[in-house]
Order: sequence, then structure tokens, then C-alpha cells
Amino acid sequence: MRRSLRIHVSGCGWFWAWALLGGAAALGAVSLGVLVLAPVALVGALMASRPTIRHSAFGLLSGGGAPMLYVAWAQRAGPGTTCWHTATASGCDQHLNPLPWLLAGSTMFIGGIVAYARRD
Repeated sequence: MRRSLRIHVSGCGWFWAWALLGGAAALGAVSLGVLVLAPVALVGALMASRPTIRHSAFGLLSGGGAPMLYVAWAQRAGPGTTCWHTATASGCDQHLNPLPWLLAGSTMFIGGIVAYARRD
């Protein structure tokens, strides 16, 4: 019992390490390109070299969905133009439709967790 709990906790830790790597890869693909993707690929290759760590690689999927969930949250006032007023300033902002971002991000994030849980 104690050994299986230790293996489970270790696997969950590696899952979230893969998720962090997936989030970094998603951000790197959108913003900094090769500056982030090259180190991420190197770390991913090192992590994938061990079968016990590679077992938790579904975290990449969950990590890739996390930035999409953030975009959905940041665009939650959309779609369209939203105007705001305070005592000293006012302005208008354009917002995207958050629903596609929410659906894609939720599917990836939850899908990675479910796939990892079913693999055990």
C-alpha cells in the first residue's frame, strides 16, 4: 500500500512537471518562438528518456490547455466592444469571443488529466 502511494504521488508530480513544460511550449510557440521552444524541447527530450517519467507525458496536453483558459478568462467581457468609465478616465476595449478559447482549453486541460488517470 505504501509503495503504490509513493508511485502515485511521484507520477502526479511528473504529470505536473510535464504540464509546466506544455504550458511553456504553448507560450513559446505564440510569443518567443525558438528562444523558448529549443530549451523546452531539450528538457522534454531529457524527461522522455526515462519510461517512468514518460508515463506522465499526458501533462503536456493539460499544460497546453492552460494558456487557452487564461485567454478565455482575459476575454470574458467579449465578444465585441466594452466601454468603461471611472471618476478620472474612460475608454473602450475590444474583446474576442471567449467561448472557443474556453472550449479548447477545457478540452485539452481536462482531457490530459482524464487520459493520465485512465492510463494508470
